Amino acid sequence: MAFPTSASTRLQLGFNMAFIFEIIRLGIKNLGLHKLRSMLTSLGIILGVAAVIVVVAIGEGNKQSTLRQITALGATNIIIRSQKPPSTQSASTSTTFVVEYGLKRQDLRRLRRYLSDAKMMVPLKASGSEIRRRNERTVSQVFGTEPSLAVAANLRVREGGRYLVAEDIENSAPVAVIGSEIADSFYRLEDPVGKDLRIDNQVFQVIGVLEPVGLAGGAGVALVGRDLNKDVHIPVTASERSFGDIVVRRQSGSFSGEQVEINEIYLQAVDTDSVIDLANRATRILEIGHPDFRDVQVIVPWELLQNAKRTMLIWNIMLVSIAAISLLVGGIGIMNIMLASVVERTREIGVRRALGATRHHIIAQFLVETGSISAFGGILGILFGVGISIGLGSVVPWLLSLPLFDGIVQGEFKLEPIITNWSIIASFLVAAGVGLIFGIYPAVVASRKDPIEALRHD
Repeated sequence: MAFPTSASTRLQLGFNMAFIFEIIRLGIKNLGLHKLRSMLTSLGIILGVAAVIVVVAIGEGNKQSTLRQITALGATNIIIRSQKPPSTQSASTSTTFVVEYGLKRQDLRRLRRYLSDAKMMVPLKASGSEIRRRNERTVSQVFGTEPSLAVAANLRVREGGRYLVAEDIENSAPVAVIGSEIADSFYRLEDPVGKDLRIDNQVFQVIGVLEPVGLAGGAGVALVGRDLNKDVHIPVTASERSFGDIVVRRQSGSFSGEQVEINEIYLQAVDTDSVIDLANRATRILEIGHPDFRDVQVIVPWELLQNAKRTMLIWNIMLVSIAAISLLVGGIGIMNIMLASVVERTREIGVRRALGATRHHIIAQFLVETGSISAFGGILGILFGVGISIGLGSVVPWLLSLPLFDGIVQGEFKLEPIITNWSIIASFLVAAGVGLIFGIYPAVVASRKDPIEALRHD
C-alpha cells in the first residue's frame, strides 16, 4: 500500500510542477506578444530602481568622503584653535593696527596642569607673513610646533626626509618640514630635502616633505580652517626666537598685524570614550581666560563624526523615500495596464474557464505576468543604476569643466558614488513586491468574470 501512495504523490507533484511551469510559460508568452507595451509598463519600475541605486550611491559616497576627512583629524583628538573675534574681521586697509586675540601660553599651562590624563598636548604657533624661494612666493602657513604633532595629526613624511625631533627643539634649529603642495610649487623638478626656504627674512633648511593630507578641500578646510598640504612646520623654539608673537600681513601699501601667542593646540584623549569628557573639561578651563569664547574655538572630530553619521542617515532615508515614489508610480502603471489587459482578454479568460481553469489558475497567470514585468524592470533598473553610478564620478566633473557651466561650482569638484549591495537587493525586492501587490487587484477582477458572459464578449 505504501508504494502506490508514494507513486501517486510523485505523480501529483509532477503534475503541479508541470502546471506551474505552464502558467509561467503562458504568462511570459503573453508579455512577448506586446513587447512595447510590456517595456513601457516596466519603465516606472526601471526608473525607480535606478533612482534608488544612484541616490544611495551618491549619498554613501558623500558620507564616506566626509567621514574620511573628519576621521583624518583623529578620532581621539580635540583641536583648540584661536579665531579672530567677529568685531575685528573687517577693518579699513588704509589704517595700521595690531589685533591681539586667541590662545595664550597661560592657557596652555592651565591645560597641562589640570588635564594631566590627556595622552598628548601639542601647540602650534603661526610664524612669518610670506614664504619665498627664488621667484615663487605665497602667504605664510608656517607653524612652530613640536615633534609629537606628527603622531597627534597622523602626519607621514615622504621617504628620504624626516620630521622634527627633540634636538631641533633644543637647538632652535632653522629647519622646516613642508607640505606636499609647497613642495610641488617651489621644487617642481628637484628634491626639496636639503634645499633652502625663506620665511620672511629668515632662511630655513628643508628636512622633509609631508605626504598629501586628505583635507585639501570640502569638510577638511571647513574644520581646520586651511589647506594642510600648504603647511610648513618649524621648531616652536625657532618660531619664538625668529618671529615673536606678531604676524604682519602687508597689502596695498598698508599692513595689519595679529598678535597671537598660540594658534592651535592638539589635545589627544586616551580613547574615544573619554573624548567628549576631556573636551568639556578643556572648555571649562579655557573659559577662565576667555569667558565669552569669542576668540577661541574647540573642535571635536569624534563628536562631528557622530553628528555626520546621523545627518547622513537622515538624508539617505529622505532621498530613498523620494526615489521610492517612482516605484509606487511604476506599480500604479502596472495595475492600470493589467486592468486594461483584463478587458482586452475577457474572451480568453472565458475560454480558459470553460476548459476547466479555476479562479486560482487565472489569478496565478496574471500574477506571473505582473511579477515578470516587475522582475524584468528590476533587473534593467539595477543595470542602469549601477552604470549611471559608475559613470557619474567622471561625467559630472567633465560637464562642470565645460564653458557652459563655468563658475557654477567654485574650486575642485569631486563626486565619488559608492554602490551598496543593500540598495541593489532592497530596490529589486521592493520592485518585485510592488509588481505583485499592484497585480493582485487586476488578477482578482479577471478571476471573477463569469465564464458564459466572458465567452460572449467580443
